[in-house]
Amino acid sequence: MAAARVQLLLSGRPESVSFARSVCGLLGAGPGLGPWPIHCSLKRGRLVLSSRPFPGASARLPLQRPPFCPFAALDERPRVPGAELPTDRGVDLGVAIILQSGDKTVLLTRRARTLSVSPNLWVPPGGHVELEEELLDGGLRELWEECGLHLPQGQFSWVPLGLWESAYPPRLSWGLPKYHHIVLYLLVISQESQQQLQARIQPNPSEVSALMWLTPDVAAAVAATEDGTETPRLLPQDVPPSVLALELEEDGRARPLVLPMSTLLRMIPTMAEGKERVSTGTKFALRLWLQHLGRTPPPCKSAAHLDPGPAKEEWNMDPLPPNQGSGK
Repeated sequence: MAAARVQLLLSGRPESVSFARSVCGLLGAGPGLGPWPIHCSLKRGRLVLSSRPFPGASARLPLQRPPFCPFAALDERPRVPGAELPTDRGVDLGVAIILQSGDKTVLLTRRARTLSVSPNLWVPPGGHVELEEELLDGGLRELWEECGLHLPQGQFSWVPLGLWESAYPPRLSWGLPKYHHIVLYLLVISQESQQQLQARIQPNPSEVSALMWLTPDVAAAVAATEDGTETPRLLPQDVPPSVLALELEEDGRARPLVLPMSTLLRMIPTMAEGKERVSTGTKFALRLWLQHLGRTPPPCKSAAHLDPGPAKEEWNMDPLPPNQGSGK
């Protein structure tokens, strides 16, 4: 197995995780949706997770997976002959930047339609963490590669928000998973306003086809939609019918795009299709951002039947030690 990026502390020492196993399940996730409190060691190019405190842990963060997580389903059913998952791969590590402007909006980007993984999804800037790369540096690198945006040192602060177990394809009805990641969401708070940040953004058209800034009210409506159900939803009365975004043209220039709110509230389909929507993990990250702002997002429709997880104050929301990321 290649060098493990995600390891679990299960028997006193870090162990690599098989590609086919659910990380949440191995850490004792219950039947609800979580989130579950996880102790983390966030080191250069590696993430060590445990359900209990351990020496070297630098944060306690919420970990969650979608209700339709394919790895959770595979843990509960016999393997189908001829449909084996890789045995020589572990779980990869990703990082995503929830970039908050000085006037409290957050940046989302729409992945290009030509991408082979998760095309047409609205997500925060992020991607794969390179070997031996500091986690914050990896997120800032992805912000630069996707959006052409560099954040000067001393003009932003940051804090780890939470962890998401991600698979692609995201549902077994779409096919067996080809990718398995634990995504670390980092909240990066800039001192610059949305207008100042937007003036310096130069999106990479091979990765990004559009971008938008969400206010807390719109983010709360998006975060309240519940993926994994097929229940139609009406637009909340206190949110606008549309939001303004910027879409890239073929020549690389950006033009205004009026995006219907119904697009942002769209839920994941049962069968694969390229419809534009906000990813399930992004909704989880938006809920964590709203909690960080001191705002409680509206509950999902079936929230009464779910495990709400620990209260916000139980999480370790402090920034990592300075040597965990240079911010360059």
